[in-house]
Order: sequence, then structure tokens, then C-alpha cells
Amino acid sequence: VQLQASGGGLVQPGGSLRLSCAASGIIVRINTMAWYRQAPGKQRELVAAISSGGITTYADSVKGRFTVSRDNAKNTVYLQMNSLKPEDTAVYYCKTDWRMRPYWGQGTLVTVSS
Repeated sequence: VQLQASGGGLVQPGGSLRLSCAASGIIVRINTMAWYRQAPGKQRELVAAISSGGITTYADSVKGRFTVSRDNAKNTVYLQMNSLKPEDTAVYYCKTDWRMRPYWGQGTLVTVSS
């Protein structure tokens, strides 16, 4: 199983970014796929997830601003991030569990700063 995250970068407050997580070795539509983030000096936290049934969940801090989705044909999961704030600055990771093992992508850095 491999998860390849991309799409991070530097953006001004109020801006948008879309992160991608391309999966191989699993089928995203039958797995729960999640996005986590880890800010400097803080613990990794769950940001959003999408279940095999398409049910989405979000951290309170990103509700109404972030949207998690998937493209089954591309076997890719996305995190659309709007109205970004400086406190969204973190390394973002995609994650899934397969056969009772966690698999993490390599992380992509999002920096929100003017």
C-alpha cells in the first residue's frame, strides 16, 4: 500500500488549496480514507475522513471550510481547503487502514502566511 500526498504550498490567509492523495495497493472507495495534520510542537490530529459509504466527518476547527472527497476512477482522495487561516499551517498526511495496519502518506506542508 502506498499513499502519495501532494498539493501543499504557501498561501495567504483566506486563500485555498487542494491536497491530493493518490493511492496504490488499495481501493479508496472501499476504505475509509483520512486526512491528518501536525503543526509544529503539536500532536497529529484528525482533520477529515470519508468512509467507504461516502460519509464524511470533520474536525470542528475545519467544518464549513474543508471538504474531503474522492475520485474512484483515479483512486485518489482530495482535501479542498478554503478560507485558510494561519492556524491551519501544518504538515498534512493522508492515512488509511488495511488489514488492521495503518498506512500513512509522506506528508505535504501547508503554510498559511501573509
